[in-house]
Amino acid sequence: MRRTRVKFCGMCRAEDIDCAVSLGVDAVGLIMVAGSRRELDTGRAAILRRRVPPLVASVLLISDPDSGWLDEVCAEVRPDLLQFHGSESVEQCVRAGLPYLKAVPMASVEVARHMFREHGPHAAGWVLDGHVAGGQGGSGKRFDWAAAPRLERPVLLAGGLHADNVVEAIRTVRPFAVDVASGIETSPGVKDAASMRRFLRAVREVDNHLEPEEEPS
Repeated sequence: MRRTRVKFCGMCRAEDIDCAVSLGVDAVGLIMVAGSRRELDTGRAAILRRRVPPLVASVLLISDPDSGWLDEVCAEVRPDLLQFHGSESVEQCVRAGLPYLKAVPMASVEVARHMFREHGPHAAGWVLDGHVAGGQGGSGKRFDWAAAPRLERPVLLAGGLHADNVVEAIRTVRPFAVDVASGIETSPGVKDAASMRRFLRAVREVDNHLEPEEEPS
């Protein structure tokens, strides 16, 4: 059976992380992006990261960070992966020595193409989101899923996902993972246990009925 991984992003409360883990989520995202409605300071991010058990990935979301600040944050929070949401160069992304995901603003076609070219040999995976270049992810805006490119590295599909449309999204894109924040919330940073459960149930249901993709000839 094909299994789509699931990342719950914008986690701000310990009880939400505990619930997500108990439901079987694959990764949780902690946001340290200035201006985000789910922004954490370093101390809070470190506390929440310690709630994440082994074999569940902790992903730290950042945008155009100062190198000294990034070194300090990584040392204190100790994430498993970094997720960059700005205009970072490859050199900035690899500096911390951690695998990284690059968020791609699918509403800005030329910027997206540039990011694929620049980060292609280096990024561990891509987060395809519906925002425009210079904007923040987590806006709940979807893009045209049929326009999602086929890429060699794993794709995390984000932007406007919720339990009622994630089946269509997975059938259309066949991503490695789906990434949701607002679609499982009652308000920014406050997750809803029933919504998390419904989202995961929908993903597992579509996985059970997907036909295997044909291998390239």
